[in-house]
Amino acid sequence: MSPSPRLSILVPLFNEEESVAALVQAIRAALGRDRWELILVDDGSSDGTFDKASEAASSDPHIRVVRLAKNYGQTIALKAGFDHARGSIVVTMDGDLQNDPEDIPRLVAKTEEGYDLVVGYREGRHDRLVTRKIPSWVANRLIRTITRVPIRDNGCTLKAFQREVLQELRLYSDMHRFIPALVASSASTRIAEIPVRHHPRRFGHSKYGLSRIWKVLADLLAVMMIRWYRDQPLVMFAWSSAAAFVAGLSFLAAALFVLARGSGVVAGGSMVFQGASLLWFGLAGYLLIVGLICEVAVRRYRGASGWVGESSGGYR
Repeated sequence: MSPSPRLSILVPLFNEEESVAALVQAIRAALGRDRWELILVDDGSSDGTFDKASEAASSDPHIRVVRLAKNYGQTIALKAGFDHARGSIVVTMDGDLQNDPEDIPRLVAKTEEGYDLVVGYREGRHDRLVTRKIPSWVANRLIRTITRVPIRDNGCTLKAFQREVLQELRLYSDMHRFIPALVASSASTRIAEIPVRHHPRRFGHSKYGLSRIWKVLADLLAVMMIRWYRDQPLVMFAWSSAAAFVAGLSFLAAALFVLARGSGVVAGGSMVFQGASLLWFGLAGYLLIVGLICEVAVRRYRGASGWVGESSGGYR
């Protein structure tokens, strides 16, 4: 294998021992003799996935295996693969054979037209309606609305990246679903979408279901905060401080109203409202101070790094 592959294929695997051999064979057939490497990331599988991946790597110098100590999830598995990838273009795909390796050359060709990120969207998706398709449709609508990055299928793992984009990408939690939004917010990028094939799952069962909805919503809130307030943290904290101040005024008004009624029991209740109002006023002042500190930190960072502005990401 060439020491500098042109293309890195990254596949996270979790309990996919039955799929590994067929996956490797399909990728070989799709890529031929091109300068490529295949990085199989075993995300703490409890079956024979690592053994199957190691067996494939021992007979083919194109293949490398990265093993994680436990099951960290797809985001961390992708991050580990990105750290080991050497190609100038990096393609990610699922290991369950639902993505088609024959779509890889099309993604790469689109990337070579000058796009920083090419995202596949699944046509004729073969998944369960209630547990997969409907939640995915709702999640994609929410993500498009909140991030304002019009990707129609954020859950499709089949993507192609220019290597430079990955150097700016910071992944944690389950943020792999929001890669297009994170890429668009971190640099002046060009993003494209192309349709890709989607096959029924041949082995095993899906690792995702309705139980992950709350996790997606929490991560979406984090992405929203990063995208909207990263460069103006004082705005976010000022709004929060204002809300706390209004709550303090409300409790103070209630305390004065109760106190005006005069009885001992009522006067005791007034003290409770006064204490609550002081807590809210204190929180308002605290949030404002934190916002000012964050604003100063951001401005100092910009000055130290020579950062003067940011263009919005291009999308086609």
